[in-house]
Amino acid sequence: MFDFGFSELILIGVVLLVVVGPERLPKVARTAGHLLGRIQRYVSDVKSDIQREVQLEELKALQQQVKQQAQELESSVRSSAASLESEMHRTVDEVRSVLPEAAAPEASTPDSTAPAPVTSAVPASQLLGQSAAIPVPAEQEAVSEAQGEPDAADRQLPGTIDAAEKTRT
Repeated sequence: MFDFGFSELILIGVVLLVVVGPERLPKVARTAGHLLGRIQRYVSDVKSDIQREVQLEELKALQQQVKQQAQELESSVRSSAASLESEMHRTVDEVRSVLPEAAAPEASTPDSTAPAPVTSAVPASQLLGQSAAIPVPAEQEAVSEAQGEPDAADRQLPGTIDAAEKTRT
């Protein structure tokens, strides 16, 4: 800011000594030192306030960026889940269309009385966030009930809530 050399400081000191006098010079120097300290503290406080505001703006920008990336990730996961669900439905439809054709020759034989296993399809949206009961073929369900095991509606994935618990809460 100001560039004072040693010779200029000596000249200012001599002028102060002549103008103020030797008796009041120490008191004036002490007061000037206190004022200079206050000014320096004020300047450092303003600098730290400005620095804090800049950091706050950077954090807000970073937070906005993270939110945007999270939204992009969520949308990509949802689209992947939707495409997976549609692919699963397409596969289930293909299997169902093939099963009646394969079951037709068996149905013509008289000693074939066992029904074909039936699975309950669960939408992927339920598997991803809502009640997620594990689909079990009908034959396996009957065997489980005969053995005293809980049925498919009672089995859950860890950390999920079934529909009955949702209605209670």
